[in-house]
Amino acid sequence: MSEKRKNILFLFTDQFRADCIGALGNSQIKTPNLDRLVRSGTAFTRCYTPSPVCVAARHALTCGVSPHQTGCVDNVDIECHRTSFMDELNMLEYQTHGVGKMHFVEGKGDWGFQSRDVSEELVYPGVRDDYRDYLAKNGFEHVLDPHGLRSEYYYLPQPSQLPDRHHNTTWVADRSIDFLRNRDRDRPFFLWSSFIKPHPPFETPIPWSRIYSMHEMDEPYLPDGYEEQQSLWNRVQNRYKYRDGGYDRHISRMIRAAYYATISHVDFHLGRILDALGDEIENTLVVFSSDHGEMLGDFGCYGKRCMLDASARIPMLASLPGVIPEGEICDRAVSLLDLYPTFIDTADPLMSKTSLEGTSLVSTLEGNEAERVVFSQFSQNGLGLYLAADSKWKYVYSAADEKEWLYRGSEEEINLAADPAFSGELIRLRESLFERFKGDGYDAPWDGEGWRQFPKWEMPAAKDYGLLRQDPPELQQEIAALGVYERPRPDTANILKELADFSTQSGVRNPR
Repeated sequence: MSEKRKNILFLFTDQFRADCIGALGNSQIKTPNLDRLVRSGTAFTRCYTPSPVCVAARHALTCGVSPHQTGCVDNVDIECHRTSFMDELNMLEYQTHGVGKMHFVEGKGDWGFQSRDVSEELVYPGVRDDYRDYLAKNGFEHVLDPHGLRSEYYYLPQPSQLPDRHHNTTWVADRSIDFLRNRDRDRPFFLWSSFIKPHPPFETPIPWSRIYSMHEMDEPYLPDGYEEQQSLWNRVQNRYKYRDGGYDRHISRMIRAAYYATISHVDFHLGRILDALGDEIENTLVVFSSDHGEMLGDFGCYGKRCMLDASARIPMLASLPGVIPEGEICDRAVSLLDLYPTFIDTADPLMSKTSLEGTSLVSTLEGNEAERVVFSQFSQNGLGLYLAADSKWKYVYSAADEKEWLYRGSEEEINLAADPAFSGELIRLRESLFERFKGDGYDAPWDGEGWRQFPKWEMPAAKDYGLLRQDPPELQQEIAALGVYERPRPDTANILKELADFSTQSGVRNPR
């Protein structure tokens, strides 16, 4: 293979909002290395995730097809035997390596990677975790929550229990740089560097944890009537993330400051990886993106799992000298699904991937494609959320609320779905969803004529029902060692289990 074949560096984050890059208009955050990617390449400012939740988005991304085709529509790991773009790149004689959080651990092995440095945010029994092994070897085996305390502390800003040199963000960059230094230079490479942050808990080592002050932060965006833009999933998440107890302007700004700190910390280490490319950056496609966003209190909501832009719209930056224009802004609708064909086209422009849903980003920039509609889905059946968006409009439907929303651009203050003046746009985008389902033989959301109706699910009245518990498995043993202070950690009913049971109760098939 020719040494001139393009390398591919995929920089990926978790829960990174599209509006958190300094060069794209956020004056409160420092992201100098992402800013340099904006200058050296193109920013796709209307990019939507195929699913606003970690596992479903990553399955769709890696397979190049939508969640209803992979069969993964929620944060439940499944056996997926579809070909990954890593498999395709292996066949093209690339050296493929993954570092960090991938969120596929069961039944797929490394799913196409020739080698991996594994790090997942939670402990998976029987699954190796290279980062936790690294901590143990360096004397930090006592840190049960190396990515931050969860459960009731999930959204409370907290300093890291680790010094910067041992933090997971640093480790991902270190392992990525090691690969770049020691790789097989007779082959082109594909390196996927995947950071857990800025996913909560929002913790960073000192002094990163203190670089932003609450006093500098805007309050969450709460326009008049903001509750009307919420779906059932927003209310469910606020409950189990301990964020439905009322609004506190100080804590809300503290959360935003801590979130921004995790982003700047990641940005610093992204710069280290980019610098390690050296002159090879001229022959490397660099892509930066995320699986989904984070509400951060906007519209009274926290978490993801919704189709408001803070959750569903994601950053997408691409740079390749001589191929992707420098300093350009593209506002055409694109998706994470576009990365599969982008990577394959970069590796071998003659290799056609017409069976995939996505479109190469290079083709989008060349204007070879007609105006696109991109899609997103979370859950299904009675709890399904669906999105269809183009460069100017966004349509959303929630089965649990039996409600439609229509937004012009990113103007989410007013739902235009009931305005007759915009009925044409609403019908066009709704029908695009139905045509897509029909073409794939997927009849879970619709009955051939309109949205399928399901029994209603109501939020439990008990205010503490469904509070999420994600304690490390060793915690109770550590508490037991306290002797007379031992007491069991309280158990709370898990609202997510009840939701999952309800979502699948109709018996409608879930294609794999």
